[in-house]
Amino acid sequence: MNKINLPQAAKLTSPNPVSVVCTMKPDGSTNLATVSWWTYLSFNPNMIAYAMAKTSYSGEMVRNTKKVILTIPGAEIADAVMGCGSTTGRNMDKAEKFGIELAEIEGNSIKIPFHSRVAIQCSLKEYYEVGNHYLYICNVEQVYGNDAEEALFAWNGYSQLRPAK
Repeated sequence: MNKINLPQAAKLTSPNPVSVVCTMKPDGSTNLATVSWWTYLSFNPNMIAYAMAKTSYSGEMVRNTKKVILTIPGAEIADAVMGCGSTTGRNMDKAEKFGIELAEIEGNSIKIPFHSRVAIQCSLKEYYEVGNHYLYICNVEQVYGNDAEEALFAWNGYSQLRPAK
């Protein structure tokens, strides 16, 4: 074996989960941010975790509102999901910019991409500083699924998004 760095290891461990974090902006619109790492933490009680850069506008919104919906995007919106991960929603509507159709879920004003395989509605329990990111620990309130959508995964060190085939 040869010594490598962590980004090189990410390429060797592909595919990796990818998700879209949906949060509410102060004007009531939905912000979308691509997140390259999340995991199930507990099934009793139901909990998940995900990490976002400290500078993330969506992270700021989650810390303010304590509400978030983590979605597993469908293959049809792969290019748009990549775009959501490389821009900020602080001064723009990412759904409009990248042509992402949004859908409502029952009892929540945060919208999600219509092309989502899974949507996990959560409340923020706590968050921790982990280097240049925050780790968000969330209580799961409701989960929705659509097995007709093909889930996206990150490949080649998060430089490509496509189904795991």
